[in-house]
Amino acid sequence: MEKLSISDARNPEVIGTRAVIQGWVRTRRDSKGGFSFIEVNDGTSLANLQIIADNTLENYEQEIKRLSAGCSVSIEGEVKESGGKQATELLAAKVIVHGWANPEEYPLQKKRHSFEKLREWAHLRPRTNAFGAVARVRNCICQSIHDFYQERGFLYVHTPVITASDCEGAGEMFRVSTVDPENPPRGDSGRVDYAQDFFGRPSYLTVSGQLEAEIYATALGKVYTFGPTFRAENSNTSRHLAEFWMIEPEVAFNDLDDNMDLAEAFLKRIFGDALTKCPEDMDFFNQRIDDTVITTLQKIVESDFIRVPYTEAIDILLASGNEFQFPVEWGCDLQSEHERYLTEQHFDGPVILYDYPRSIKPFYMYVNDDDRTVRAMDVLVPKVGEIIGGSQREDRQEVLESRMREQGLEPEDYWWYVDLRRYGTVPHAGFGLGLERAVQFVTGMQNIRDVIPFPRTPGNAEF
Repeated sequence: MEKLSISDARNPEVIGTRAVIQGWVRTRRDSKGGFSFIEVNDGTSLANLQIIADNTLENYEQEIKRLSAGCSVSIEGEVKESGGKQATELLAAKVIVHGWANPEEYPLQKKRHSFEKLREWAHLRPRTNAFGAVARVRNCICQSIHDFYQERGFLYVHTPVITASDCEGAGEMFRVSTVDPENPPRGDSGRVDYAQDFFGRPSYLTVSGQLEAEIYATALGKVYTFGPTFRAENSNTSRHLAEFWMIEPEVAFNDLDDNMDLAEAFLKRIFGDALTKCPEDMDFFNQRIDDTVITTLQKIVESDFIRVPYTEAIDILLASGNEFQFPVEWGCDLQSEHERYLTEQHFDGPVILYDYPRSIKPFYMYVNDDDRTVRAMDVLVPKVGEIIGGSQREDRQEVLESRMREQGLEPEDYWWYVDLRRYGTVPHAGFGLGLERAVQFVTGMQNIRDVIPFPRTPGNAEF
């Protein structure tokens, strides 16, 4: 007898197949006609499969009529054409109960819980419609990311989670240490002697795989990283996580224009795949979470991204007449309210801003001939603002070293990074996309903690 997923069993093409389906009960209701309707879901689709269980089954009274939400079952039977709204249903010949869920205690009953409440049950929330849909869309986006880069000849590079370098130059980082905090080794100055620590120096969880990706890009051409990154920023907003996943392509011989082309094609691919490969889940988000998510994504996929210099964007904002919470002037770091005005109101579509002031950008970005700006870019989309940030990297050794010192960094501490400019330097460029920001945008979910399986935020690391 063939095992079928719920997704496959809902396909009219399998009508007449004798099959086994396995999953978790969502609901059960009993008919006066001597049979029960059982809704079962296994996570492969948003919709359930309806099971018809007749009272002639040997365990009907003892077990089947006791089934409630959360119980796990295996059911053998024949896939039939349904007379209801669904295309198919399963006429049960045998029902096996694997695990019971006491309806008096099981939290996920018919009552709807807030997303905030469901975060307390991170071990159970994937069983709800919303979080099942998020998981499937997230999976689709991840597969789309790999497909996009693999089809273009990129190599997937695993960059380290533990590092001694801060890519951003001044980020809040988690320290990794085996030093006993109650009795740390100390040097002559009385300070902790990290030379006696496991790695022989202060080490941290990475904030980005970019610098290491540049090593491989300057040897192998086109690479991308896709892994966890960490920020120790004590922020409890709906847009921040302490642990999140980043996708960071890096390409040798690419300039800023090439970088913008790649970012635009990348977003169109993952958004387009979410629409075409997860239509049922996307329709759920459009109906239950945000009724504009589908049209927003469709518009981005069909649009040409508008490319605007930072200086021109500042002029637009100053001329807008809007009273922004954060004042606008040349040299300021644009806030979400500024970015959203540009993409939602002024241009009404996706925008790529480029050539930012050097004073607000990290040391590794290529300095333009005007000596005031760097070849940085931010991709802006409606409702979010910045969704991708990147740049052409500084490939001139003397300029790179000068920029490092300008930002209080010693080139000697990044000797290997400087070496890339000393031996066979090339123009190269890359960018970063936070996976959770992308999933949040695609699904319309309001809090980033609801698009990652186990959110890590200040005070929260239980699951």
